[in-house]
Amino acid sequence: MIAPYLDITGTLLENPLHDVGKNEFRFVDIWDHKLYTVDLAQGPESLKVIDTEDSVGVTANIAGAKDELIAGAKHGFARLSQTTGKLSYVAKPWGDDETKIKEMRFNDGNVDSRGRLWAGSMNDPKVKSPQAEGTLYRLDPDLSVHAMLSPVTIPNGMGWNAADDTMYFTDSPTSKVFAFDFDAATGAISNRRVFFDVGDSLEPDGFAIDAEGCLWSAIYGGGKVLRISPEGKLIGQIDLPTRNPTCPVFVGTELFITSAKDDRDDDKFPNSVRYGGRVFKVDVGVEGKVKHEFRLAQ
Repeated sequence: MIAPYLDITGTLLENPLHDVGKNEFRFVDIWDHKLYTVDLAQGPESLKVIDTEDSVGVTANIAGAKDELIAGAKHGFARLSQTTGKLSYVAKPWGDDETKIKEMRFNDGNVDSRGRLWAGSMNDPKVKSPQAEGTLYRLDPDLSVHAMLSPVTIPNGMGWNAADDTMYFTDSPTSKVFAFDFDAATGAISNRRVFFDVGDSLEPDGFAIDAEGCLWSAIYGGGKVLRISPEGKLIGQIDLPTRNPTCPVFVGTELFITSAKDDRDDDKFPNSVRYGGRVFKVDVGVEGKVKHEFRLAQ
């Protein structure tokens, strides 16, 4: 059985990221409003945690910044201090709409090759059960916000192929990972189609892309991470001792995998309660794509 790398008591751990420059691993707890960091040279004993002002679904490095990250948070896009957890909002897509301010939050996201942050909004489950009311947004370096796709329900894993002409995007309740034609110069997407259908009422969550162009998709509720070829075929699987893996990220040839708390237990997932909300790592023998940084215009 795969033992947790970080045996912590998380609730909804998400958005793992390897900060190569700092040799750090970081992730968030959306539900509990926390940002975690680990010094990879020192290992689990170096784990640090700060409270964030609001829920944070996604973070990315800002090119040239030492302490601040760009984030998709409860009320929009914000600069996040890694020291204090303070959020300074730079764009609030739903403006003064009191209903959306209460009911919406940001979930997963990623940065493209031109330094634009893509992140999706969804209903905040603390307020309202998720409906098809979310939007996939693109935050450009000049801090302009562009609504790229709607409606979506629970926007999750997104990324790009090596040729940078295809974007992948997950809407979890559909059980599907979609592909779009992607124009790197303009940031436009088109020609939506199904890339991979998990089926069986399972929910693909976040994913990582390896150096061979394969997607490693965490299957929330399924206790596994699937390896999907560039042709959209299932070619590998990691079984985990928890029901709800949420997202993987590459650290060298190892996949670091976050998970969410689970209040259920059964014969299929006998360790789901014990190991929900932990972080795992598995050596898969292939490296991943390096994450891009957000390029804030000067």
